[in-house]
Amino acid sequence: IDPIYINTVLTFLPVNIIMTLLIFYIFRLYHSLWNFAGYTEVKNIFFACVLSSFLQMLGLEILNYPIPRSFYFLYGVCLFLLTTLCRFSYRLIRDIRKKKNTSELTNAMIVGGGEATNIILEEIKFSNRIGLIVKCIIDDAPSKQGRFIQGIKVAGTRKDIPEMAKRYNIDEIIISMPSVSKKQIREIVNICKQTKCRLKTLPGLYQLVNGEVSINRLRNVDIEDLLGRDPIKLDLESIMNYVNDKVVLVTGAGGSIGSELCRQIATYRPRQLVLLDIYENSLYDVQQELKKRFPFLDVVVLIASIRNAGRINQIFETYRPDIVYHAAAHKHVPLMEDSPNEAIKNNVFGTLNTVLAADQYGVKRFVMISTDKAVNPTNIMGASKRMCEMIIRIYNERSKTEFVAVRFGNVLGSNGSVIPLFKKQITEGGPVTVTHPEVVRYFMTIPEAVSLVLQAGSYAKGGEIFVLDMGEPVKILDLAKNLIELSGYKPNEDIMIEFTGLRPGE
Repeated sequence: IDPIYINTVLTFLPVNIIMTLLIFYIFRLYHSLWNFAGYTEVKNIFFACVLSSFLQMLGLEILNYPIPRSFYFLYGVCLFLLTTLCRFSYRLIRDIRKKKNTSELTNAMIVGGGEATNIILEEIKFSNRIGLIVKCIIDDAPSKQGRFIQGIKVAGTRKDIPEMAKRYNIDEIIISMPSVSKKQIREIVNICKQTKCRLKTLPGLYQLVNGEVSINRLRNVDIEDLLGRDPIKLDLESIMNYVNDKVVLVTGAGGSIGSELCRQIATYRPRQLVLLDIYENSLYDVQQELKKRFPFLDVVVLIASIRNAGRINQIFETYRPDIVYHAAAHKHVPLMEDSPNEAIKNNVFGTLNTVLAADQYGVKRFVMISTDKAVNPTNIMGASKRMCEMIIRIYNERSKTEFVAVRFGNVLGSNGSVIPLFKKQITEGGPVTVTHPEVVRYFMTIPEAVSLVLQAGSYAKGGEIFVLDMGEPVKILDLAKNLIELSGYKPNEDIMIEFTGLRPGE
């Protein structure tokens, strides 16, 4: 190298160093956490180096210092490469260290080759706390077959899942398709069930849009994913104006349905929300939740039994509710067969007490939660609820209050639901107990059921019995098999299924 050129570079070096430091500072290259660096940091390095090279060229030209034109290009390229190398070296070293311990990691397959998968791969790749190594990706798009996403091959379509699970020795399958329908998820899950892999899925599209997709949001595939229909969505804003600025009383407010009623009603700004239940612990939990989520809501919490006519009358006289949602009841079929007198006292006479109070104190609308077991009832619980419906219809003709009833079937996740029981039995190693191979049930989610109750309440003219459309009935035996398979076991091999016979009242 000609000494005159070396002299030029050394003479201008102090100015170049200060200038480059300032440029790097402006481009926030001293503020980034480089163990999480990505595309944005590379882009900033590139433009900072281009600007540094350009300003150096400008300075040397103005000062008329001799230097070959190729110097500016070589300077910019070297500055970019060396800066990028030193700043990304931490990630490189960490990657190498992590790959040394792949024997301790769980082999995973991701179904879906979209943006959500890209985010998950980022987290899996650069987190020391996630014990997964992604072996392959599955996607139905022909344009993605054989391509790579962050170095992971798209190895096939959904029909190839069982084959790829064997080829790559997969332990866990992640369904990363937050925007597809429940029907498509069910089809994919049914294919995945042919393997012995554990299944996890991402929640929903809105979380992807909000930037909430992360590995921490992966959840186990629940039985709700196999019901074969998307959750019913209602435009409650347009039908819930009748709750706004009203005093609303919810009986049985500590239960599964009653508590969700309180949550949804609270979002529509009632003047006062009165919670009534005989069980203090669950009611206390609902009270604390509502206080936290709706700090300006006037919530009144009352411990009372609907059997006590005097106490019920006192509550109605004090708070003068405009709308009553009557969810308090004994609902467990076999238990009510063993204690029929309690079913009648609580369900029938408790409802009668509440209906009489609603009539006496001018309630505008009274919505009773009934059950599909009230149809040609074959058990005490169903018969008691049918009697409640008859009370509702009779008093609707005698009173200015609009009395209506809403029937629905089994609610997923509710107290006493079969799903938590199955999960507990699987955790304990089985057996999973099913009453009868031909038993079927209609299923809904708790928010779905409550939304439909609220809708029925807004439509009511008085005297109706609303029957909710719950789709197709589901065999309990199929639910048990699906849940066992989703947990990574084979029915009647790893986890046995036992038939215990129909229980009293079923």
